[in-house]
Amino acid sequence: MPITRFDGTNPTVLASLDLTHVLYDSTSSTSEALAIITLTPILLFASYAALIVFNRELTIINMLIGQLSNEALNYVIKESIQVERPFQDHGSGYGFPSSHSQYMGYFATFLIFHLLSSHTFPTHGYRVVDGIQTVAVCFALLLWAGTVAYSRYYLSYHTPLQIIGGLLVGSVFGVLHYYFTEYIPRRWPNTFLGRLRIAILDSTLLKCARVRDGWAVYPDGGHEDEWLAWRSRWEKQASKRKNASKATKKSQ
Repeated sequence: MPITRFDGTNPTVLASLDLTHVLYDSTSSTSEALAIITLTPILLFASYAALIVFNRELTIINMLIGQLSNEALNYVIKESIQVERPFQDHGSGYGFPSSHSQYMGYFATFLIFHLLSSHTFPTHGYRVVDGIQTVAVCFALLLWAGTVAYSRYYLSYHTPLQIIGGLLVGSVFGVLHYYFTEYIPRRWPNTFLGRLRIAILDSTLLKCARVRDGWAVYPDGGHEDEWLAWRSRWEKQASKRKNASKATKKSQ
């Protein structure tokens, strides 16, 4: 709800930033917790930025491009269908589909398909334990997405139909985006999409930016090899420090 502030003779209309403004029942700890959880999409954008800057993985960049495209699709659907929210004072714009639900539907689906088709966690030595780990991570992603979606209903920002619609649209978009931009290029590199991905990776711009496709070379994206290389150097440095310390004691 805009607020008019009078500064002398010039009125100023103040509005709340809906991206971070959440209405909740201040007497309920559950409502407060869900109000924090419902901010997940905002926090994930910051995570995208951090991962891209420090890891420079093409898959993460591509995932962000899909996420932004998913948001654009949500806007187009909302403006085309124009279904009102259950309460007009809760949020701005139309309500179908729920943008938070669509966001999390895409996010969880993309990652789950990636974990199941392209990523392999470092083994614990037992196939059953390795499988349980993958299932647990996928379940955690679904639980996370479901909790964010439920928060939109609990906080009265959307109806169940708007939330389910958002989850479905986001999930379908996540499947399609991953299939055409990740699965096909990696599985069939000689197809048009495969050659396009290779050309993008070999472009001067991405070489200068040090962008890589770790999962095209390593089953876990290269994280285990990076850790082992760091650990080896760390232990060598520790050995040097230990030897230097012994030499200092002998000289005293």
